Order: sequence, then structure tokens, then C-alpha cells
Amino acid sequence: MRHPLHRLQQWAERRLPALTRHRRQEALPIQLHRRRIYIVPTGFGMAFTVLLLVMMVGSLNYSNNAALLLTCLLGAATSISMLVAFRTLNGLRVRGLRASHAIAGQPIEVTFDFEALRLRQAVQLDIAGGTHAFDVDGRVDITVGIATERRGWLPLPRFRIWTTWPWGLFRAWSWMHPHYAMLVWPRQELSGPGPALPIDASRRQRLHRGEDLASLRDYRSGDSMRHVAWKASARHQNLLVKDYEQPEARQEWQLDWRQLRGLDNEARIARLARWLGEAQTQGHAWSLWLPSEAIGIGSGAAHYARCMTALALLP
Repeated sequence: MRHPLHRLQQWAERRLPALTRHRRQEALPIQLHRRRIYIVPTGFGMAFTVLLLVMMVGSLNYSNNAALLLTCLLGAATSISMLVAFRTLNGLRVRGLRASHAIAGQPIEVTFDFEALRLRQAVQLDIAGGTHAFDVDGRVDITVGIATERRGWLPLPRFRIWTTWPWGLFRAWSWMHPHYAMLVWPRQELSGPGPALPIDASRRQRLHRGEDLASLRDYRSGDSMRHVAWKASARHQNLLVKDYEQPEARQEWQLDWRQLRGLDNEARIARLARWLGEAQTQGHAWSLWLPSEAIGIGSGAAHYARCMTALALLP
């Protein structure tokens, strides 16, 4: 069950335009200022205020100057705590955002770059149903996970920055909605046939570490002294090292959208995504043909990211 104050805050945001004027997306960087920071007493703050009223009535009724002085001091501290809560958010800035790669169905990690000119303590970030606490002293990066469901562009949801520092008597908060979206890669199919390999163009040559001597080469920093060819080096000015790299057969996968006739578009994307993952895991080179573009032969993490991005952007 939600706290009554949270329900009151949500009702006020729906009814008062001043509280909802920042729902539209904003360009980065975003800085909080006095016109977009709101403060309400917490449940504990309201109970503490009632207690101060009772103390004031009692001290006046019984002419107890010490109790009246204590009540005034506590009231002043309460007012100061409201100012401190406001100053904790005032001037806080979101410099930028960074998102990692993620496959649909897996959480995508988004990093917030916060900046403040002085120390800000006990700041809270509410986004995508989660709360993250942090302090800001100069600059700090906060990484959160956001759930994903489907491939393509995922807009960053509106999030709330709030604090109850220092004593939990007041809640200061503000909303932010940066103009930012994360690209989610397509989900891979669980199982299925492998790609069709060409008969005459599926084998290429690359080098691997073997046991038989292949050639001699110049010494490089880090080479083992046991591999130095001392007799051959004596006839040259430079040290020569025995190279044991030998040619090895290598398959190159040609992944083609047109080979998957009979499947709908999403099924084709899921199968191609699985083939890309298998090629990357097994160390094969591959090319990818899509209706939108043709990507040449390559391998490695950068080539894999390029191909998965192309699949994610398909209509």
C-alpha cells in the first residue's frame, strides 16, 4: 500500500500544471534550480510539528521559559532543515548519459553523470521502479538497470531526484526527462539450424600457433629467449626468433536475409541474431546482407555490434 503522502503528491502533480510542466523531454545538460524544486513535509515532519505545537502550548500555559526556549530552538532547527533539503538539490546537474548494449529481455545499463559544485549528501534517484541513493562531491557516475522488452529505440523514462536530508522532516524533489534513447538489440532464437555455408568459398587461411618451425622473424619485445635462433642471428645484425605460426583452415559465414524465406521478419531477425552470436563465440568471420544494407566480411566485438545494431534498426 502506497504512503498517503505519495498519493497526495501524485494527485497534486495531476491537478497542478506547475508541477507537471517538466514532463516534456529536455536537452542535456539539465540543472535543477529553485523554480523546479518542490518541498513538502514528510509524515515524520508533520508529527514533529504537532509535537512542537503541543510543547509550545504547554510551555506558555505553565509559563515555563526553559521549555519555551527549547521549543523555539527546535522550531528554528526545523526551518533550517527545510533550507538544507532545498540546497541539497539546488544546482545539481545531469551532465550526460551513457548506455551499454543489451539484448531485448535483458536490463540495459544506463550511467548518469551528475555534477555539483559542493558536497550533496543522501540524494535519491527514482527510475523504472527502483531507487538509488548516492552522494555527489564534484562529479559522480550512477549506473542503473532498466528493463527492456523489444528491440529498437527505448526512450529514457522520466525520473525523479529527491532527498529528505538532513533529518527526514521535509521531502524535496524534482522531475527530469532528458531527450535520450537507448538502442536495444534483438532477442536471439533459442535453437534452430545453422547457416548454409558455401562449398567453394568457406575456407580461408589464417595463422595459429603450432609445433613445427614455420619461419624466422625479427625479435619483438616479450618473445621468449628460448625461441631465439642464435646461429642464424650470428649471421645478421638483429636477433632472429623462430616463428611457429602455421596456416589453419577457417570458415567464413555468409549470413543472408534472403536465405530465410518462409519466416516472418521478427523470426528472421531472431535467427540472424543467433547466428551472429554463434559466429562471435566460435571465432568465425562473417558477412551480413540485410534489405537496408550489406555488411562485409569481418569479426570481433566491433563488427558484432555493428551487425546487431543494423538488425535492431530494421523496421
